[in-house]
Amino acid sequence: MSEGKTCFVISPIGEPDSEIRKRSDQILDYIITPAVRECGYDPLRADQISQPGIITTQVIQHIVDDPLVIADLTNHNPNVFYELAIRHAVKKPVVQIIQKGERIPFDVAPIRTISVDYRDLATAAKAKEEIMEQIKAVEEDPSKIDTPISVALDLQILKSGSPEQRSLADMVETISQLRSDLLDIYSNLAESDASVRYVSDQILAGIRDLSQRSPHRNTKAIMRTLLQLPTAPSKLDNGQFVTLCTS
Repeated sequence: MSEGKTCFVISPIGEPDSEIRKRSDQILDYIITPAVRECGYDPLRADQISQPGIITTQVIQHIVDDPLVIADLTNHNPNVFYELAIRHAVKKPVVQIIQKGERIPFDVAPIRTISVDYRDLATAAKAKEEIMEQIKAVEEDPSKIDTPISVALDLQILKSGSPEQRSLADMVETISQLRSDLLDIYSNLAESDASVRYVSDQILAGIRDLSQRSPHRNTKAIMRTLLQLPTAPSKLDNGQFVTLCTS
């Protein structure tokens, strides 16, 4: 039973009767709606806003204020990413989904993203379960909400701190660059390479050690995001990186 909480849905919408609209409606009706209602939320998409006023302002208000947002990254729609960036900036709960088989854009690849396909009943059922799991996880511990924007801000805070914190910030930036380089390597490898996997495992071990030893909340938040590094190029699911390690 809904408690009146709103889950705002960011997605490609398209023109009425277009293939984009038909797909978005199917995803909303058969995957998102059952999942969020089970968790006590009412789903709302931009085209369903009935109040008078400027629609863009209303959309942004929902993105900023609503307790939950689900963002469909399918087709890499520019409006979706603009709205997702706003949500990242306010550091509030967001669940990312994408059409099964599509590649997750690099800048948001570290964030767990759920594959969806309404045409496959097994995949649709799994996606609903994963959406519910993510909602429950963030409700249990809201402090673990980390986004690319919040991590960048935390890094700036570290840089303005003590010499030890500034040194740690430099180290984190170096590790982040290594992560970026490894993702580039993975994207060009079709099969697993033991030496690359070994290097990535060592980097992950170092990040975990830094995270456990640091007393600073900002550092721990940065480390949690960096730990979303795939551990082997063979672990690719339809072109998407599969997160195998968490903090």
